[in-house]
Amino acid sequence: MMKCLSLPIITLLVLMVVPAASFSTSHQSRPRRQGWSAISASTTTSAESTKPKRIQGPPIETKPDYSSIHGPLGPFVDSIFMSLFRVKLAERLNRPDNDIRIPDSKLELNDFMGINEITLAMNTQYSNRTQVQEMAREVLVSLFPSFILDRYPSWFARPFPEFSARMCAWATMVGGTWLMGECEVNDVPEMENGGKYQGVLVKRCRFLEESQCASICVNSCKIPTQNFFRQNMGLALTMTPDYETGECQFAYGRLPTEEEEREARETPCLMRCPSSGGMRSWHNGEGSGKEQWLNDLDALAKLNGEKDTSARTNCLMMED
Repeated sequence: MMKCLSLPIITLLVLMVVPAASFSTSHQSRPRRQGWSAISASTTTSAESTKPKRIQGPPIETKPDYSSIHGPLGPFVDSIFMSLFRVKLAERLNRPDNDIRIPDSKLELNDFMGINEITLAMNTQYSNRTQVQEMAREVLVSLFPSFILDRYPSWFARPFPEFSARMCAWATMVGGTWLMGECEVNDVPEMENGGKYQGVLVKRCRFLEESQCASICVNSCKIPTQNFFRQNMGLALTMTPDYETGECQFAYGRLPTEEEEREARETPCLMRCPSSGGMRSWHNGEGSGKEQWLNDLDALAKLNGEKDTSARTNCLMMED
């Protein structure tokens, strides 16, 4: 059986090389390009009186040497995953039909800072958070052959939900270490079934550490990754970042609650944020997407055989 599953598993590994890009062409965006300094300056005055308290974040002195942290398959395979993700990200951001075309970084394909550079450019040049979230999801979709995404919900997610959750957790750890840093598969005891091996604990996220921005974390990683698994894999996922420690807990097979999504939306900015909190205002959105989110949650609940969807909620990060 494991031999038959090898292709889906290997592809899943490539997946969680993931969350980093963003925006759809179905929403409006500001035509003028801006950088960190422009965004920060344009929001300083208006935000001064309502500025939330900042989060210190983990000590910079204890920042890991991420270049020395590798997944179980070793640095060579990690380099392949990184390069593949970079190529797909660059292709999506520089597509001819984009409102704003963002060229690839000049850094080497296997240089993590190249991904950070064009992700930053994407977030500073597109103002609509929904666009950012959707483009990031599309990057994840592009990493998988269509026959995998077409069949995974019916072959795995629906008939074997717990097995699927465990396989995705394992694939996230194996294939995503280069992106997230040290991580381990763990249990999610608050789940009804005990959540055995259905979680992944990221001990100090590299993507968050290098971007130093909570808004980029939420809009380029958390929300699009949750959306990808829900919409394209037929599998619920809740990601819970801890901005004080840099940790992030994945819980496969579990939908996010209203309280959790509200907390993610209202998380204060990091002290080291390059935009001084301006990115949050820049990502002002163009509509909530509330109805679609509720419809998606109801559809997923039906796939999983859940009868009570009253506790489900819209993704509050899509609201202004």
